Amino acid sequence: MKPQRSYLVRALYDWVLDNEDLPYALVDATVADVKVPLEHVEDGKIVLNLGPNAVRNLTLAPEYVMCNGRFGGREFELFLPMASILAIYGRDSGQGMVFPEEALLEPVARGENPEQTHSSDEAAKSDNAPAVPDKPTLRLV
Repeated sequence: MKPQRSYLVRALYDWVLDNEDLPYALVDATVADVKVPLEHVEDGKIVLNLGPNAVRNLTLAPEYVMCNGRFGGREFELFLPMASILAIYGRDSGQGMVFPEEALLEPVARGENPEQTHSSDEAAKSDNAPAVPDKPTLRLV
């Protein structure tokens, strides 16, 4: 399946604008290939105003967000891989979505229970075995 983040970023961006708010993004500046003005990064993160009056040439592609913005009076090209976008929200309302850091998500094999250390065959034999889900699950590591 394709990652959800790019679809959610685009939908939330439009939703924030439709509600006459300014779309802001919290970005992890430590992710590979991120291009942001480092002098504005604090604790490895930067908050960016992605509103139409704040940036030019905005591209919301499946793999990245790219645009031109002004920082301290100088123009800067921003490049944000989707994995670097930690949240997108309305400036005034604060409503939006926080995304989990992708490196923390690890797929769990179908039927695997992270709480148990024995094989799924052993679990099937156990009377206390949890039900095997029909869908894969994710766990935080």
